[in-house]
Amino acid sequence: MTDHPPVCDYEGSDYQASFWDSGGREYEDRCEAIALKHLLPKSGGLLLELGAGAGRNTPRYAGFERVVLLDYSRTQLEQAQARLGRSDRTIYVAADVYSLPFVDSLFDAATMIRTLHHMADAPKALRQVRSVLQPGATFILEYANKQNLKAILRYALRLQDWNPFTLEPVEFAKLNFDFHPQAVRGWLTDVGFANQKTLTVSHFRLGLLKRLVPTSILAGMDSLFQWTGALWQITPSVFVRCKAVGRDSIPPRVGRNSIPPSIEQNDILSYFKCPECEHAPLEEKKSYLACPSCKRKWAVREGIYDFRETIH
Repeated sequence: MTDHPPVCDYEGSDYQASFWDSGGREYEDRCEAIALKHLLPKSGGLLLELGAGAGRNTPRYAGFERVVLLDYSRTQLEQAQARLGRSDRTIYVAADVYSLPFVDSLFDAATMIRTLHHMADAPKALRQVRSVLQPGATFILEYANKQNLKAILRYALRLQDWNPFTLEPVEFAKLNFDFHPQAVRGWLTDVGFANQKTLTVSHFRLGLLKRLVPTSILAGMDSLFQWTGALWQITPSVFVRCKAVGRDSIPPRVGRNSIPPSIEQNDILSYFKCPECEHAPLEEKKSYLACPSCKRKWAVREGIYDFRETIH
């Protein structure tokens, strides 16, 4: 664990186009859509999408009145704007997951899809998520599973060195981690989440199968097996739906000037706190938000609230 974990930055990346649009990932996308449909509440007020990227999943949150798209990369958010447009319903925030710029207990739901695997300090990131969720809020987490069938077979055949059954994460590429399901469950419990449902996803993620079998058939077959996540987790991707438990069951946070969850949800300015000193509210200026406590300034450009670094 580190005080300032490294951040995986997709700035300038064509990830949406190269990986999803033309990278042969339609099967994975459909499987994730099925899982989200099973896990998402039918409706809600304010949802935080962590690691939103170019907004691939955002249209799937149509039951929510407003969605905050958060990503560390500004260019990813610009791509999301190009796909989704600007409206009162979508708010774009460039920020570090390890230091979220939101007041406590703000959101009634959050998702983190294909994002945790970039976290060098996953428990710290999850604690931040819990801090901005109301008690009883829904949190849907997807993570890359260390204990997947391919890894088990490769380990048994001595084709890989790392053990898929041990609890520590494995960094298979720089800032790309696989996690053991038991470790993730423990972290979620420790930071104040109660597990409600687990789905295993992408059972048939094999290049040969994806070439030979129509995507609709493979995704349909995957949907029939996703429920087995309640029994075992041996797929490369695992989805978990959690409930944020009451404040009295987790350690108190160090902060100041937290705003209770009764704030007006149509006042975007009231969502934010200073990610450095945790003061709230911030003051709205022409092209930035100002912290009256530590005097830092956070840029607002082209509809994107940028909390990655201060401006002068």
